[in-house]
Amino acid sequence: MCGIAGTYGYGADTERIARRMSGALAHRGPDGEGLFVDGEAGLAHRRLAIIDREHGAQPMTTADGRYTIVYNGETYNYLELRAELEQLGHTFRTDSDTEVLLEAHAEWGTAAYDRFNGMFAFAIHDATTGTVTLARDHFGIKPLYYRVDPASEAGGAPKVVFGSEIRSLLASGTFEAAPDDRAVYRYLKFRVQDDDSRTFFAGVNRLMSGEVLEIRPDGTEVRSFTRLKEELREIAARPSRPYDQSVVDEYRERFQDSVRMRLQSEVPVGTSLSGGLDSSAVAAVIARQLRERPEDEGYEAVGSRQNTFSAVFPNSSNDEERYVDALLDENRGQITAHKIHPQPEAFLEDLHDFVRTQEEPIISTGPYAQYAVMREASQHITVLLDGQGADEMMAGYNPYFYVYLRQLRRQKRFRELASEVVGSRDILRKLARTKFSGRTSVPMEALLNSGFVAEHSGEKVTSVQDDLKERLLEDTFRSSLPSLLRYEDKNTMRFSIEGRVPFVDKELLKFLFSLDESAIIHDGWNKRILREAMDGILPDMISKRRNKIGFTTPEGEWFRSIAPQLRDVFASASFASRPYFDAPSVLALFDDYIAHPENHGTLMFWRLLNVELWMRTFFDDAEGATRALGGSADEAALAAAPAPAAVAAEPAAEEEVVPKSDYVANEGKQLDLVSEADGRTWRRLPLQTALVARGDDVERIARERVEAFAASLPGGVVPDGAPWYFVISEKIIAITQGRSWFTWEIRPRRSAKVLSRFVSRTPAGIGLGDPTTMELAIREVGLPRVVAASAVGAAGKVVGRRGLFYEVVGANVRAIDGPTPYSAFPSNVSAKLPPKDPDAVAAQISAAIRGADIPAALRDGFVGTVVMDANDIGRNVLGSDVPTTNEVLEATFADNPLGQGRQRTPLAILVDLGGADRR
Repeated sequence: MCGIAGTYGYGADTERIARRMSGALAHRGPDGEGLFVDGEAGLAHRRLAIIDREHGAQPMTTADGRYTIVYNGETYNYLELRAELEQLGHTFRTDSDTEVLLEAHAEWGTAAYDRFNGMFAFAIHDATTGTVTLARDHFGIKPLYYRVDPASEAGGAPKVVFGSEIRSLLASGTFEAAPDDRAVYRYLKFRVQDDDSRTFFAGVNRLMSGEVLEIRPDGTEVRSFTRLKEELREIAARPSRPYDQSVVDEYRERFQDSVRMRLQSEVPVGTSLSGGLDSSAVAAVIARQLRERPEDEGYEAVGSRQNTFSAVFPNSSNDEERYVDALLDENRGQITAHKIHPQPEAFLEDLHDFVRTQEEPIISTGPYAQYAVMREASQHITVLLDGQGADEMMAGYNPYFYVYLRQLRRQKRFRELASEVVGSRDILRKLARTKFSGRTSVPMEALLNSGFVAEHSGEKVTSVQDDLKERLLEDTFRSSLPSLLRYEDKNTMRFSIEGRVPFVDKELLKFLFSLDESAIIHDGWNKRILREAMDGILPDMISKRRNKIGFTTPEGEWFRSIAPQLRDVFASASFASRPYFDAPSVLALFDDYIAHPENHGTLMFWRLLNVELWMRTFFDDAEGATRALGGSADEAALAAAPAPAAVAAEPAAEEEVVPKSDYVANEGKQLDLVSEADGRTWRRLPLQTALVARGDDVERIARERVEAFAASLPGGVVPDGAPWYFVISEKIIAITQGRSWFTWEIRPRRSAKVLSRFVSRTPAGIGLGDPTTMELAIREVGLPRVVAASAVGAAGKVVGRRGLFYEVVGANVRAIDGPTPYSAFPSNVSAKLPPKDPDAVAAQISAAIRGADIPAALRDGFVGTVVMDANDIGRNVLGSDVPTTNEVLEATFADNPLGQGRQRTPLAILVDLGGADRR
C-alpha cells in the first residue's frame, strides 16, 4: 500500500530525470517487488493517500517545477503548517498533507522536517541544484533503505538506489545481494537488530530515525535533522513537575488528542486489541469518545462502532482473551470485535511468506500474531491503530525495574530504593526463580561455526544500566522500538493497511520527560501515569494487571507441536552448509528439546531457524526460496536420520573439517619444539580423528590410527631408533568412558550456581566457572570439600597465593572441563569429568599399539602412552605408562600443539629427536 522507490545517478540528463520524477511511473508496489519499472533514473511511488485520495497523487511537483516529492506516511499537524505557509504566500492546489510537506521544504529546506509531527519517509528532488533529499521521521516509524554504489564513492558521481522496502532495492538489479555477516552474528549472539544503519544485506543501509540523506552531484551526506533526543535530555535535566492529579489529567488529554489525530482519515479505521494495557487504552479511549461525544472531529472514520482485531490463543499460556472480553463487555455498544485464532499449522504454511514479508530476521515468532491480525483486518478497514511504543516510553518490561533500582542506589535515594524493592518484590522473586530455575543455558557461540565466531569476537553490545530515562531514550531510538516498528510496518504493508501508533508522539514523549521518574515507575508499578489516566476508562483487571503478554504467539507450545518439521530444517543439508552454524551441536540440542522441552527456551532456536529460512528465501535458488520448510530428497533423508542420544551416539552430520596430513603441524603451530625442561628437540605430529562417542573402543581407535600413520610414513619424519610416545587427549577417554555429558543433561543444584560465580573464567577454558562443571565437581568430591576449598582459595587470593583451591579440592577436580565454544562437537556443548584410571588406560593403549601392524623399527622405538590434559594456558599429564617424568612430558606441549579449536586432533605422535641430556 505504502512505498517509495528510486534510483539516482548523475550521469544522465538532468532535465529528462526531472520530467521522469514529476511524471507517472509504472510501479509494482509493496504487494509485488516494490520496484518501479520505468527503466530510467527517477522516483516512483505507490501510496494510498489517506487524507486526500483524489488530489494527493504522487510524485507531486511545485508550481514552479523546482521541487518534486514522493512521500510515505502521515503528518498530523499538517493543517497548522499549511495555515502558516499560506500566511507566507504559499498557495495550495490540493488538501493533502503531501503538498504541505513539499511547500514546507520549499520554504524552510531541511529545517522544516523537525516541525513535522507524524510518521514519514520521503524523497524530494531539487531540479535547480540537482540534489535529492531523503528523510525519515523522528522515531523511524516509516522505513527508508538505500544503497550507495561503492564504485561511485571512489570519486565519481554518486549512484544510489532507495526505497521503502529492501526488496525494491534487490529487484533493481543494480547489485548482487549478499548477507551482512556482522548483522547475522549480532542477531544470533545478542538478539539485536535494527539498532544501527546496517541491515542484514551487505551494503544496504537504513536511514535512522530523524536523519536525512542528501544525494548531491559531488557525493552523499547523512546527518540528523532534529535535536529531539538532546531536547529530551535537556527536559529531563530540568526540575521535574510535581506529580499530582492535574498531571494525570493533562496526560489523559494529551493521549486522547494523540489518538484523535491518528483517526483522521477518509477510509475505515480500526484498532488492534490485545489484553495489554497499551492497546486496550487506545481502544477504550475511542470507545468512550464514541459513547460520550460521537460528534467530535476526527472520529468520523471510525463510524458508529469501532472495529477491533485480536489474536487469541484459547487454552494457551499466552491467552489474553479474558482481558479482551473484559474491555468488550464494558463497551458492547461501541465495539465490533473480530477474534483471530492463529494456529501452528497455519504458521508453517505462512512461514515462507512471513519471512519474505519481514525481509530481515526478527526477534521471535511473536510478530506472526500481528501478521495474522493484519490479514483479517484488511478485509474490514484500511487504517489500524495499536499500542506500540508504550513499553519503551513508560518502562513496560521488567528490566526497567532493575535499571531504576540501580539508579536510586547510585543517587543514594535509599528510602525510595527500599520502597521500590518492596513494591517490586514479585518481579525480583521472578528474577531469582529464573536464575535458579535449573534451565540449561547454552552459549550461542557453542552452536555457531568457530571461524564465524572468531571473526566477530570483538562485537559487543552494551546498554544503560542505572539511568531510567536514558535507558528509555536508548530503547526508543535504538535498541528496542525500531525493531518493533519495523515488523509492524512490514505486516501492515503486506496487507495494504496503514498502521498508526498514538504512543509514538514526540509531544507526548516530551511531556513524559518533564515529569519525575516516579510518574513512570512507582511502588513497583510501571506505566504509572497511563494506569492512573485510564482509571474509570479501563476495567481494573487490565489497568492493574502485573504480567504483560501482549500480541505474541505461544512460541514454546507451538514449537513442541511442530518440532518434527523444525528438526527437518536443522537436519537439512542447506543448514549444515551455512558458514554460520555448528549443525551437529544445534541438532543435538534440539533433539534434547524434543525430549525435554521444559529444560529449554525457544528464542535461540527461532533465531537459528529464522536465519536459515531467510537465507533460503533471499539467497538460495528459486526452488529453495519457495519451499521454506520443505526440502529436497537428500534433505529429507538427512532429516529422517535417528536422533543422537546425548553424547552416546554419532551426530546426524559432522562439521566439515579441513583434512590435515599426519606429518605436518596444525595451522599456527610449529612441528618441532626445543623443550625448556631438558633442552632436547621434540617433534609433535597431531593426528586427526573422527568423532568418538560413549562406548567406543579407545584401544582399537589408537591401534588403527597408529597403523594409518605408519602406512604412509615418509622417511626421516620419525628417525630410525628415535624414541616416540603416543599422546592422547583426556577428553576422548572421558567420552568413551561415559564421563562426558551434554550441558543440558546436567541439572546444577543451587549451590553449584552460586559457587560458580566466584570462579574466574579464561579464554582457554571455563574451568569451574560454569554451573555444570561446578555441579560435576560437587558430585566428584562432595559439597563440603568444594566449599572448604572455595574458602581457602578466597583467603589465598587475599594474601597473594593462588591455586590453593585446587590443592584442597584435588587433581580430579582440576581436570574437569566445561563447554568450550571453539572446540569440536561435542566438546563445545558438553562438560566432563577426568578419565577414570588414566594410568591403566595408558597401559592398555600401549599394549594395543605394540600389537599393531606397523614396521618393526617403529615398534622398537615406541616408549608408551601419555594421557594429556592441555590447553592454551597449561598442561597436565593425567596418566602414563612411561618412565619419563611428567615435567618433561608437559614441557613438550608448552605451545599446545594439538590446538584449542576445532582441529579435531586429539592424538599425537611425540618423537624425541635428541639434543641436550634429558632429565
